[in-house]
Amino acid sequence: MDIVSALRTFQRVVETGSFSAAAHDLDVTQPAVSRQVAALEGHFATRLLHRTTSGLSLTAEGERMLPMAMRILEAVEELGDAAGSDGAMASGKVRLSVPAPLGLYLSDRLGALLAVHPKLSVELIFREQSSDMIEERLDLEVRLGSVSDSSLVCRRIGWTTAFLVASPAYLARKAPPRTPKEIKDHECLCYSRAGDACSWSFSNGSEDISVRISPRLTACNAVAIHRAALAGAGLAVLSHIIAMPDIAAGRLVLVMKDFQPSRLPVTVVYPSRRNMPLRVKTVLDFLIDAIGQDPSMCASGADPQWN
Repeated sequence: MDIVSALRTFQRVVETGSFSAAAHDLDVTQPAVSRQVAALEGHFATRLLHRTTSGLSLTAEGERMLPMAMRILEAVEELGDAAGSDGAMASGKVRLSVPAPLGLYLSDRLGALLAVHPKLSVELIFREQSSDMIEERLDLEVRLGSVSDSSLVCRRIGWTTAFLVASPAYLARKAPPRTPKEIKDHECLCYSRAGDACSWSFSNGSEDISVRISPRLTACNAVAIHRAALAGAGLAVLSHIIAMPDIAAGRLVLVMKDFQPSRLPVTVVYPSRRNMPLRVKTVLDFLIDAIGQDPSMCASGADPQWN
Protein backbone atom coordinates (compact mmCIF):
# COMPACT_ATOMS: atom_id res chain seq x y z
CA MET A 1 0.00 0.00 0.00
CA ASP A 2 1.18 3.53 -0.87
CA ILE A 3 0.38 5.13 2.48
CA VAL A 4 0.78 8.70 1.18
CA SER A 5 -1.71 8.01 -1.61
CA ALA A 6 -4.08 6.35 0.86
CA LEU A 7 -3.84 9.31 3.26
CA ARG A 8 -4.53 11.71 0.38
CA THR A 9 -7.58 9.66 -0.61
CA PHE A 10 -8.81 9.60 3.00
CA GLN A 11 -8.43 13.40 3.19
CA ARG A 12 -10.42 13.94 -0.02
CA VAL A 13 -13.20 11.61 1.14
CA VAL A 14 -13.53 13.63 4.36
CA GLU A 15 -13.41 16.98 2.50
CA THR A 16 -15.99 16.00 -0.12
CA GLY A 17 -18.21 13.91 2.14
CA SER A 18 -18.51 10.92 -0.18
CA PHE A 19 -16.52 8.24 -1.98
CA SER A 20 -17.99 9.19 -5.36
CA ALA A 21 -17.11 12.89 -5.03
CA ALA A 22 -13.58 12.02 -3.91
CA ALA A 23 -13.22 9.66 -6.87
CA HIS A 24 -14.29 12.46 -9.22
CA ASP A 25 -11.76 14.87 -7.68
CA LEU A 26 -8.94 12.33 -7.80
CA ASP A 27 -9.89 11.08 -11.29
CA VAL A 28 -10.16 7.46 -10.16
CA THR A 29 -13.03 4.99 -9.77
CA GLN A 30 -15.21 4.85 -6.68
CA PRO A 31 -14.14 1.24 -5.91
CA ALA A 32 -10.51 2.40 -6.02
CA VAL A 33 -11.27 5.05 -3.40
CA SER A 34 -13.07 2.48 -1.22
CA ARG A 35 -10.09 0.11 -1.47
CA GLN A 36 -7.63 2.85 -0.49
CA VAL A 37 -9.62 3.80 2.61
CA ALA A 38 -10.15 0.14 3.55
CA ALA A 39 -6.42 -0.51 3.16
CA LEU A 40 -5.63 2.46 5.40
CA GLU A 41 -8.05 1.19 8.04
CA GLY A 42 -6.51 -2.28 7.76
CA HIS A 43 -2.98 -0.89 8.09
CA PHE A 44 -3.85 0.89 11.35
CA ALA A 45 -6.31 -1.78 12.46
CA THR A 46 -8.99 0.80 13.24
CA ARG A 47 -12.14 2.13 11.63
CA LEU A 48 -11.78 5.73 10.41
CA LEU A 49 -15.20 6.37 8.88
CA HIS A 50 -18.78 5.55 9.78
CA ARG A 51 -20.60 4.48 6.61
CA THR A 52 -24.39 4.84 6.71
CA THR A 53 -27.16 5.26 4.14
CA SER A 54 -27.33 8.97 5.04
CA GLY A 55 -23.62 9.59 4.43
CA LEU A 56 -20.15 9.42 5.95
CA SER A 57 -18.80 10.68 9.24
CA LEU A 58 -15.49 10.39 11.05
CA THR A 59 -15.06 7.98 13.92
CA ALA A 60 -13.26 9.20 17.03
CA GLU A 61 -10.08 7.55 15.67
CA GLY A 62 -10.63 9.25 12.31
CA GLU A 63 -11.01 12.63 14.04
CA ARG A 64 -7.63 12.12 15.71
CA MET A 65 -5.92 10.89 12.56
CA LEU A 66 -7.12 13.58 10.13
CA PRO A 67 -4.97 16.49 11.45
CA MET A 68 -1.91 14.22 11.50
CA ALA A 69 -2.64 13.01 7.98
CA MET A 70 -2.89 16.59 6.75
CA ARG A 71 0.45 17.47 8.35
CA ILE A 72 2.08 14.46 6.67
CA LEU A 73 0.65 15.40 3.27
CA GLU A 74 1.77 19.02 3.65
CA ALA A 75 5.28 17.83 4.55
CA VAL A 76 5.39 15.50 1.55
CA GLU A 77 4.22 18.34 -0.71
CA GLU A 78 6.85 20.66 0.73
CA LEU A 79 9.56 18.05 0.14
CA GLY A 80 8.42 17.81 -3.46
CA ASP A 81 8.58 21.57 -3.84
CA ALA A 82 12.09 21.69 -2.37
CA ALA A 83 13.35 18.86 -4.57
CA GLY A 84 11.80 20.26 -7.75
CA SER A 85 13.06 22.99 -10.01
CA ASP A 86 12.32 26.69 -9.55
CA GLY A 87 9.54 26.22 -12.08
CA ALA A 88 7.71 23.60 -9.99
CA MET A 89 3.99 23.48 -10.71
CA ALA A 90 1.43 23.90 -7.96
CA SER A 91 -1.01 21.01 -7.64
CA GLY A 92 -4.00 20.11 -5.50
CA LYS A 93 -7.03 22.02 -4.21
CA VAL A 94 -6.97 25.32 -2.31
CA ARG A 95 -10.04 26.32 -0.30
CA LEU A 96 -10.32 30.12 -0.31
CA SER A 97 -13.05 31.99 1.59
CA VAL A 98 -13.82 35.55 0.47
CA PRO A 99 -16.59 38.18 0.74
CA ALA A 100 -18.91 37.95 -2.27
CA PRO A 101 -17.81 41.16 -4.09
CA LEU A 102 -14.15 40.18 -3.91
CA GLY A 103 -15.05 36.65 -5.01
CA LEU A 104 -16.67 38.07 -8.15
CA TYR A 105 -13.57 40.16 -8.82
CA LEU A 106 -11.28 37.15 -8.40
CA SER A 107 -13.44 34.80 -10.48
CA ASP A 108 -12.81 37.00 -13.52
CA ARG A 109 -9.07 36.44 -13.06
CA LEU A 110 -8.74 32.90 -11.75
CA GLY A 111 -8.87 31.37 -15.22
CA ALA A 112 -5.44 32.80 -16.04
CA LEU A 113 -3.97 31.30 -12.85
CA LEU A 114 -5.47 27.87 -13.52
CA ALA A 115 -4.20 27.94 -17.09
CA VAL A 116 -0.63 28.38 -15.82
CA HIS A 117 -1.06 25.65 -13.18
CA PRO A 118 -3.10 22.84 -14.79
CA LYS A 119 -2.87 20.61 -11.70
CA LEU A 120 -4.15 23.34 -9.36
CA SER A 121 -7.81 23.77 -8.41
CA VAL A 122 -9.48 26.44 -6.29
CA GLU A 123 -12.66 26.13 -4.26
CA LEU A 124 -13.99 29.68 -3.91
CA ILE A 125 -16.28 30.05 -0.89
CA PHE A 126 -18.37 33.23 -0.65
CA ARG A 127 -18.77 34.23 2.98
CA GLU A 128 -19.15 37.57 4.75
CA GLN A 129 -18.47 36.32 8.29
CA SER A 130 -15.27 34.85 9.69
CA SER A 131 -14.88 31.08 9.74
CA ASP A 132 -13.31 28.46 11.96
CA MET A 133 -10.50 27.79 9.50
CA ILE A 134 -9.27 24.57 11.09
CA GLU A 135 -12.70 23.00 11.47
CA GLU A 136 -13.74 23.97 7.94
CA ARG A 137 -10.33 23.04 6.48
CA LEU A 138 -9.82 26.43 4.83
CA ASP A 139 -6.40 27.25 3.43
CA LEU A 140 -6.92 31.02 3.11
CA GLU A 141 -9.62 33.48 4.14
CA VAL A 142 -10.02 37.17 3.33
CA ARG A 143 -11.53 39.25 6.14
CA LEU A 144 -12.66 42.87 6.21
CA GLY A 145 -11.99 45.08 9.23
CA SER A 146 -9.96 44.22 12.30
CA VAL A 147 -8.91 40.62 12.96
CA SER A 148 -8.94 39.59 16.61
CA ASP A 149 -7.93 35.92 16.33
CA SER A 150 -4.31 35.84 17.52
CA SER A 151 -3.91 32.18 16.54
CA LEU A 152 -3.92 33.06 12.83
CA VAL A 153 -1.27 34.58 10.60
CA CYS A 154 -2.62 37.91 9.32
CA ARG A 155 -1.38 39.83 6.29
CA ARG A 156 -2.96 43.12 5.25
CA ILE A 157 -3.27 43.18 1.47
CA GLY A 158 -5.47 46.20 0.75
CA TRP A 159 -8.37 48.43 1.72
CA THR A 160 -12.04 48.52 0.84
CA THR A 161 -13.66 51.27 -1.19
CA ALA A 162 -17.44 51.50 -0.98
CA PHE A 163 -20.18 53.90 -2.05
CA LEU A 164 -23.56 54.93 -0.70
CA VAL A 165 -25.92 54.41 -3.65
CA ALA A 166 -29.55 54.23 -4.66
CA SER A 167 -31.45 53.70 -7.87
CA PRO A 168 -32.88 56.65 -9.87
CA ALA A 169 -36.37 55.25 -9.20
CA TYR A 170 -35.84 55.39 -5.43
CA LEU A 171 -34.40 58.91 -5.57
CA ALA A 172 -37.39 60.03 -7.61
CA ARG A 173 -39.50 59.17 -4.56
CA LYS A 174 -37.14 60.51 -1.88
CA ALA A 175 -34.58 63.30 -2.09
CA PRO A 176 -31.03 62.00 -1.51
CA PRO A 177 -29.44 62.61 1.89
CA ARG A 178 -26.81 65.36 1.96
CA THR A 179 -25.27 64.42 5.33
CA PRO A 180 -25.14 61.21 7.38
CA LYS A 181 -27.76 62.43 9.86
CA GLU A 182 -30.35 62.61 7.06
CA ILE A 183 -30.03 58.85 6.42
CA LYS A 184 -32.48 58.17 9.24
CA ASP A 185 -35.30 59.41 6.98
CA HIS A 186 -34.53 56.77 4.32
CA GLU A 187 -35.16 53.12 3.59
CA CYS A 188 -31.84 51.34 4.28
CA LEU A 189 -30.61 48.08 2.81
CA CYS A 190 -27.81 46.46 4.77
CA TYR A 191 -25.68 43.36 4.49
CA SER A 192 -24.73 42.09 7.92
CA ARG A 193 -20.96 41.81 7.65
CA ALA A 194 -19.73 40.13 10.84
CA GLY A 195 -23.20 40.54 12.32
CA ASP A 196 -23.18 44.37 12.22
CA ALA A 197 -26.42 45.54 10.61
CA CYS A 198 -27.21 48.53 12.81
CA SER A 199 -24.70 51.20 11.85
CA TRP A 200 -22.88 52.73 8.89
CA SER A 201 -19.63 54.69 9.13
CA PHE A 202 -18.65 57.55 6.84
CA SER A 203 -15.70 59.90 6.44
CA ASN A 204 -15.41 63.36 4.95
CA GLY A 205 -11.62 63.19 4.90
CA SER A 206 -11.11 64.81 8.29
CA GLU A 207 -13.48 62.92 10.61
CA ASP A 208 -15.33 59.61 10.82
CA ILE A 209 -19.06 59.72 11.47
CA SER A 210 -21.07 56.67 12.54
CA VAL A 211 -24.85 56.65 12.16
CA ARG A 212 -27.40 54.20 13.51
CA ILE A 213 -29.74 52.72 10.95
CA SER A 214 -32.93 50.67 11.09
CA PRO A 215 -32.63 48.60 7.92
CA ARG A 216 -35.79 47.58 6.10
CA LEU A 217 -33.86 44.73 4.49
CA THR A 218 -30.89 42.83 5.89
CA ALA A 219 -28.96 40.10 4.11
CA CYS A 220 -25.76 38.19 4.82
CA ASN A 221 -24.62 38.58 1.21
CA ALA A 222 -23.74 41.86 -0.53
CA VAL A 223 -24.97 40.61 -3.92
CA ALA A 224 -28.52 40.31 -2.56
CA ILE A 225 -28.39 43.89 -1.30
CA HIS A 226 -27.01 45.01 -4.66
CA ARG A 227 -30.01 43.50 -6.46
CA ALA A 228 -32.44 45.10 -4.02
CA ALA A 229 -30.81 48.51 -4.55
CA LEU A 230 -31.09 48.12 -8.32
CA ALA A 231 -34.78 47.32 -7.85
CA GLY A 232 -35.32 50.63 -6.05
CA ALA A 233 -35.78 49.34 -2.50
CA GLY A 234 -33.59 51.96 -0.79
CA LEU A 235 -30.09 53.19 0.04
CA ALA A 236 -27.21 50.71 0.19
CA VAL A 237 -23.49 50.77 0.95
CA LEU A 238 -21.88 48.67 -1.78
CA SER A 239 -18.33 47.70 -2.67
CA HIS A 240 -16.87 49.56 -5.63
CA ILE A 241 -16.43 46.15 -7.29
CA ILE A 242 -20.16 45.70 -7.78
CA ALA A 243 -21.35 49.34 -7.68
CA MET A 244 -19.05 51.06 -10.19
CA PRO A 245 -20.43 49.48 -13.40
CA ASP A 246 -23.98 50.44 -12.37
CA ILE A 247 -22.95 53.98 -11.40
CA ALA A 248 -21.22 54.42 -14.76
CA ALA A 249 -24.30 53.08 -16.59
CA GLY A 250 -26.76 55.20 -14.60
CA ARG A 251 -28.50 52.23 -12.98
CA LEU A 252 -27.30 53.44 -9.55
CA VAL A 253 -26.59 56.97 -8.35
CA LEU A 254 -23.69 57.90 -6.07
CA VAL A 255 -25.22 59.62 -3.03
CA MET A 256 -23.67 61.97 -0.46
CA LYS A 257 -20.36 62.43 -2.29
CA ASP A 258 -18.85 64.52 0.53
CA PHE A 259 -19.30 61.69 3.06
CA GLN A 260 -18.17 58.35 1.68
CA PRO A 261 -18.22 55.04 3.61
CA SER A 262 -15.13 54.57 5.78
CA ARG A 263 -12.48 52.29 4.32
CA LEU A 264 -11.71 48.98 6.04
CA PRO A 265 -8.50 46.94 5.92
CA VAL A 266 -8.56 43.84 3.73
CA THR A 267 -6.61 41.05 5.45
CA VAL A 268 -5.81 37.52 4.34
CA VAL A 269 -5.50 35.04 7.20
CA TYR A 270 -4.18 31.48 7.31
CA PRO A 271 -3.48 28.96 10.07
CA SER A 272 0.32 28.88 9.87
CA ARG A 273 3.21 30.29 7.87
CA ARG A 274 5.21 27.11 8.51
CA ASN A 275 5.24 24.44 5.82
CA MET A 276 2.93 26.38 3.51
CA PRO A 277 2.31 24.11 0.50
CA LEU A 278 3.19 25.45 -2.94
CA ARG A 279 -0.49 25.28 -3.97
CA VAL A 280 -1.46 27.64 -1.11
CA LYS A 281 1.49 29.98 -1.66
CA THR A 282 0.61 30.18 -5.36
CA VAL A 283 -2.98 31.24 -4.62
CA LEU A 284 -1.82 33.66 -1.90
CA ASP A 285 0.58 35.35 -4.34
CA PHE A 286 -2.20 35.51 -6.94
CA LEU A 287 -4.56 37.08 -4.40
CA ILE A 288 -2.05 39.76 -3.37
CA ASP A 289 -1.24 40.56 -7.00
CA ALA A 290 -4.91 40.73 -8.06
CA ILE A 291 -5.78 43.19 -5.29
CA GLY A 292 -2.67 45.23 -6.02
CA GLN A 293 -3.85 45.70 -9.61
CA ASP A 294 -6.97 47.59 -8.47
CA PRO A 295 -6.09 51.16 -7.40
CA SER A 296 -9.31 51.39 -5.37
CA MET A 297 -8.05 48.63 -3.07
CA CYS A 298 -4.59 50.11 -2.51
CA ALA A 299 -3.87 51.94 0.74
CA SER A 300 -3.07 55.18 -1.08
CA GLY A 301 -5.48 54.63 -3.95
CA ALA A 302 -7.69 57.59 -4.81
CA ASP A 303 -11.41 57.07 -5.00
CA PRO A 304 -12.83 57.17 -8.52
CA GLN A 305 -13.98 60.61 -9.64
CA TRP A 306 -17.51 60.95 -10.95
CA ASN A 307 -18.93 63.77 -13.04
